[in-house]
Amino acid sequence: MKYSLLLTTTALATLTAACATATPAPTSPTAQPAITRAQVEAAQTAWCSALVQLGKTATPEEAKTLASQVIDTAYNYAEGPVLFKPTLTFGAQTFRMTKAGALAYFVGGDPAYPDDTGFALRKWVTCTPALAEIVTSGDMAIAMGNVHFEDVKGNKVMVDKTFGYKRDATGALRIVLHHSSLPYSSSK
Repeated sequence: MKYSLLLTTTALATLTAACATATPAPTSPTAQPAITRAQVEAAQTAWCSALVQLGKTATPEEAKTLASQVIDTAYNYAEGPVLFKPTLTFGAQTFRMTKAGALAYFVGGDPAYPDDTGFALRKWVTCTPALAEIVTSGDMAIAMGNVHFEDVKGNKVMVDKTFGYKRDATGALRIVLHHSSLPYSSSK
């Protein structure tokens, strides 16, 4: 239990540091500093680190608690819908505009999302972003590329990702867009 709590604290501290800015929040929305490439890269790395930490939780309850905190820290659900299209979703539950939908995808266990088994619980040991490009414009940024995952059994998967970030009123980066898909595989 102590180890799990330490992981929770470490994952949240890393994610919070990456999403936060050293610049105090300005009093006017026009005074927000522009999002930098380095901040987006740090947010991507922190997202990966948090995902790996989720797989190290000891119980489903710990996983759900940590996932909820990670979502609150990294995503912008507190201010409105997030455009989230997880990798392994389909049909009426393809898009997850609410925190409940995101939480179900990452840790499962929600009867409203019966097909979700918990992507983050697959015991990923590595998660490495490989960004193709980042576009920044004031308090918004978009990053596109691949994320490489490896689980405890050595299975590897590459996922195509697009993340959109917005700087919130506190100066922290928050995910407002997260699209994930498996790469196209030609039958040739």
